Amino acid sequence: MRVQSLFDLEGRSFSRADKASRFVTGHDFSRADETNKINGALAPEGRPSGNLFFAMCFAIFLFAPAALPAQQNKPWEKIPIPKLHDFKPQQPKRIQLKNGIVLFLQEDHELPFVSGSVLIPGGSRDEDPAKTGLVELYGQAWRTGGTAKVSGDALDDLLEAKAAHIETEGGGESTMLAWDSLKGDADQVFSLALDLLLHPAFNPEKLQLAQQQAATGIVRRNDEESEIASRESAKLVYGANSPYTRQPELATIGTVTVDDLKAWHDRTIGGKLIVGISGDFDPVAMEAKLRAAFEGLPPAKAAPARHDIFPGPKPGISFIDKEDVNQSNVEIVGLGTDRRNPDVPALALMNDVLGGGFSSRLIQKVRTELGLAYSVGGGYGFAYDHPATFRVAVLTGSATTVEATKAALDVIAGLTSHEFSQEELDRAKDNILNSFLFRYDTKDKVLAERERLEFYGYPADYLETYQAALKKVTLADLNSVAKKYIHPEKLALLVVGNGPEIKPGLDDLKLGPIQTVDIAIPQPGKQPGQPGQPGAMEKNQ
Repeated sequence: MRVQSLFDLEGRSFSRADKASRFVTGHDFSRADETNKINGALAPEGRPSGNLFFAMCFAIFLFAPAALPAQQNKPWEKIPIPKLHDFKPQQPKRIQLKNGIVLFLQEDHELPFVSGSVLIPGGSRDEDPAKTGLVELYGQAWRTGGTAKVSGDALDDLLEAKAAHIETEGGGESTMLAWDSLKGDADQVFSLALDLLLHPAFNPEKLQLAQQQAATGIVRRNDEESEIASRESAKLVYGANSPYTRQPELATIGTVTVDDLKAWHDRTIGGKLIVGISGDFDPVAMEAKLRAAFEGLPPAKAAPARHDIFPGPKPGISFIDKEDVNQSNVEIVGLGTDRRNPDVPALALMNDVLGGGFSSRLIQKVRTELGLAYSVGGGYGFAYDHPATFRVAVLTGSATTVEATKAALDVIAGLTSHEFSQEELDRAKDNILNSFLFRYDTKDKVLAERERLEFYGYPADYLETYQAALKKVTLADLNSVAKKYIHPEKLALLVVGNGPEIKPGLDDLKLGPIQTVDIAIPQPGKQPGQPGQPGAMEKNQ
């Protein structure tokens, strides 16, 4: 299905809204050893340890030839590298109906499949804070509840018999309905999807099931230290009550009713829908079918202007004690920017130099040279319609927490004092420009990106102009954006780890008083500020 690939790009913020919705820029940092994926770095390589490692080293030394002229000459550097082809992806046909709804048609006759999606403005950042989690529940109960004609369970059986899918999802900025099927079943599956879009039957039992599953996720949200670190560090940047960091609690999901789901659906279905179809279809017949389905809907309502406030973090150090681990997740965070910023191409290249892969400064210094981190990476984030976060993440052993953190902070500060080299710039350009070939190597991916640009109001040729801008970035540009945007004194630091095993202690970082953060799960019926409840959660250590 195209649900996953529809929203996948760099520069995201790391909040609940972004994770629930891959609609913005999504990388998923759900596992600690994937921290390097912040900017495309690979997972740590395996290496033998102990006596076996030294025995292997001795064997290599003993049997190595006396001279290695071929290796010294590095013949691989003489391999010619062909010029990249021009980036000209096949764009889908765009059709705007009189009511404001936008259709995209992307023909692809390689395989006999047809897939589609409807993107609907409005997500968890727009929900009532007292009912935080509503959109997540809506995304599940919408599909499982079925329609007035076909129950959710009957719909499951019908689709399973045809190897087809219809799915719904609730995200941070939007909700979505998506479907796919064999070409021969496309008309029937589209009719079912349209019925679900326009005539959902929200079922109390299915809502209760969604609430039970959501409750399980809430009570287990502190199991993984990496998830704790990314979640809580986002709060340092945006604030604990920001629409981008609010998190469902047992009390908030318990207040959601079927009427709330219906009200949300009625509220959002009247927005500017974006309908995308990809696959093996006749474009004339498909356009006629979509017009018949959507042209009669009322005029799309404009999305209300947002007035979010992004204060940025308060500099200092916060700590979350997790005594069942022997490592530390270190998050160094600040406020990022959005993609409308003309400096984004230079920032993207700076990110690659800072933490984009094994040749990056963070990897080379903190991991390769000093051997202090299992993984390390990061960069200056840029989202589509709001500032993302600056984030550098370090995964290190408990005993090396302070040393690894100091090393990472030094590398960050070095962006403004150690000028970039032409080799670093060229390598960063190659890395990012080459990634276009894989990120948009199918018509389906190009359609997904085009829908995203439409959703956020970017021009249709954004990818082409972005690529051209990357090519034009100079060393002077790189050094300029580093000095403009990198301010170590404005960054906040969060450590999730085993307090007794962190020696020397975090006070050795000399970043001021250490604020301990209570991440206890609030129980329904207790007020914030009571023991075990957020609100009584920060104190000096």
